[in-house]
Amino acid sequence: MMTRISTMKTFSQSIIFFIAWILFSAGDATSAEKKAENLAIHPAGRSKIGLVLSGGGARGAAHIGVLKVLEEMHIPIDCIVGTSMGSIVGGLYASGMSPAEIEEALAKIDWKDAFNDNIPREDRSFRRKRDDDLYLIKHKPGIGDDGKIKLPTGFLQGQKIDLIFKELTLPVSDIKNFDQLNIPFRAVTTDITTGEAVVLGSGDLAKSMRASMSVPSIFAPVEMDGRLLVDGGVSNNLPIDVARDMGADIVIAVDISTPLKKREELTSALSITGQLTGILTRRNTEAQIATLSGKDILIVPDLGDVSSSDFNESGKAIPEGKAAAEQHREQLAGLAISQADYANLVLAQPERKTTLPVIEFVKLNNQSRVSDELIRARLHVKMGEPLDVQALEHDIGRIYGLELFQTVTYEVVEEDGRKGLLIHPQERSWGPNYLQLGLQLSDNFNGENSYNLGAAYTRTEKNRLNGEWRTGLQIGENPGISTEIFQPLDDNSRYFIHPRLFYGNGNYSVYTPDADLIAEYRVSSYGIDISAGREFGTWGEARLGYRRYSGELEIRIGAPTLPEDNYNSGELYAQLSVDKLDNLNFPHEGYIGTLKYIWSDEALGADTDFDQILFSGGSAFTWDRNTLMAGARFHATPDNDAPVQNWFQLGGLFRLSGYQVNELSGQQLGLLQLIYMRRIGDFNLMPTYLGGSLEAGNTWQDIDDIDFNNLIAAGSLFIGIDTFIGPLYIAYGIAENNKSSAYFYLGKIF
Repeated sequence: MMTRISTMKTFSQSIIFFIAWILFSAGDATSAEKKAENLAIHPAGRSKIGLVLSGGGARGAAHIGVLKVLEEMHIPIDCIVGTSMGSIVGGLYASGMSPAEIEEALAKIDWKDAFNDNIPREDRSFRRKRDDDLYLIKHKPGIGDDGKIKLPTGFLQGQKIDLIFKELTLPVSDIKNFDQLNIPFRAVTTDITTGEAVVLGSGDLAKSMRASMSVPSIFAPVEMDGRLLVDGGVSNNLPIDVARDMGADIVIAVDISTPLKKREELTSALSITGQLTGILTRRNTEAQIATLSGKDILIVPDLGDVSSSDFNESGKAIPEGKAAAEQHREQLAGLAISQADYANLVLAQPERKTTLPVIEFVKLNNQSRVSDELIRARLHVKMGEPLDVQALEHDIGRIYGLELFQTVTYEVVEEDGRKGLLIHPQERSWGPNYLQLGLQLSDNFNGENSYNLGAAYTRTEKNRLNGEWRTGLQIGENPGISTEIFQPLDDNSRYFIHPRLFYGNGNYSVYTPDADLIAEYRVSSYGIDISAGREFGTWGEARLGYRRYSGELEIRIGAPTLPEDNYNSGELYAQLSVDKLDNLNFPHEGYIGTLKYIWSDEALGADTDFDQILFSGGSAFTWDRNTLMAGARFHATPDNDAPVQNWFQLGGLFRLSGYQVNELSGQQLGLLQLIYMRRIGDFNLMPTYLGGSLEAGNTWQDIDDIDFNNLIAAGSLFIGIDTFIGPLYIAYGIAENNKSSAYFYLGKIF
């Protein structure tokens, strides 16, 4: 019996041992497979090398020079960590781009345009282009429901930068885990709420790079996973510790951050502010440098006067980065592998895709008040065909041109084996209620001056078709108030209705044929204007309307015996407008034109029957810094029977320079303009121009009096500045009839 029990015990132990051996062998095999897989990437005896690239704005191009040396020396990089500009260069390199390709890509970027959120005028809706006709300041803060002013979270929203990064990373857009890139990668950002460093290792590579470079107050924060992320330089500008966490045994750290200014350089509030930012960045950089060991390598390029903000000169930093890496050649040589091993390492990496994804669906992540259909109507993505990036960016530009969204971005997604686009229109955080202010000043340096101060409240996104309500108030020489509704009638915003109520005052002057002042009337008017029409894309519009208004004529200058009276007007009008100028105030290219017909009749409520035809147009073209503009205006009253309040006025800068503003008036008007201007200096915030004009024109009472022989010749010399509160002109004009005038003018002229 004991023998049987002993035999069973031995058998049981054998079974347990056998099972344990099987499990151990399986586990050991799995471990061996993992080890073999790891060795394929990191052969035995070779340390894992991490590359850390710091932030530093335009100075970050030096990283490209360092990468060139590392490749030339066959130094393998097993992981990359970058902050700010370091995350851009590092992310692109990790995605499979060569240093030469990164250099070429960055050189092609128009950085001046990329760091400018102003919507190209060609992409703005025709309704928004008409805002330029007003003298109101372009920048408009929001108004909250509590009446408080709301401002954007950054001077720039990064719309153009987002699209640039998206296009550069499109070949790896389907990779959401950054460990699966050619080289494992991390982008370092900062949570602006807590000040903590946030390390991004998954998600959208373009968005991660954009978040890492979002300098606070300059760029709006990027929201990811409920966090507001800004530039990683605030918390960790040289993230050596992140590379250690990724398993790096040896770190190659490249520090291109801007050195702190010396005492004698701290001469302004701006330089002091910059120094405070530099101190914050420098402290965390030095803390990271202190963790380096003797086997690590710190490369600090001598970038001299290369500014962190001068991206147009960033190419100068590349040779400096290369030179700095060359100085560490002896240390770096110890990390190099053989040419054959390096070639095998490169071959083992996935080949960077050159084909564009075939798009089979489009989805919207629309959190705004307007309908999906309104956004989709502006997208023309061809299903079943490779993505046309340029066409998509043009469509996104038109959506952004509605001026409803903070940013409009896209990503390539995959669902059920099908690739498509997910469009992200992010509603403005400071909308949809806006306040605009405006200031118009003029002075002829001879005791005659005037001003108008205006304000407008605009409420967009009133409904799913983006109905809009605007109310404006003006005080000064021409006081007035108006309220209007602009309501599109379809998703494409092709058809619209536009009712408007208004009240205003203005001056009308009456002169003899010899330019002697007879009288100046103060004309008040109040009424309603109802129109409907069709927009043609972003370039044109046709409308029909009815205007009914009343008012009073009051003599300000002239004999008391001159007529003063109340009046009534009723008009039907038809108008065709085209606008393809790139800038209404200081255009460089494009053309603009308006043709309008007015029919006034007693049956419509008018005191007087008359017809008027109004035409105005102009074009511009530019070469180098020079721009030439040509314009023409012709207004006619065929039956010569329009009342005073419907006469045309002429005079002022570019409108027969030398004459005072609206010094001439009549029922007929003709004007030809030729204006030349040359941009002087490179004041990007306020472009400045020096120029001159030649003009010929006049006003006439009777259409039979129109004659080229009695055109008045005029001209001017001027300095024009495109300021943030509107165009500013300082000029001197002369004209026939011994007319001359100096001008200081802030506000719209054209």
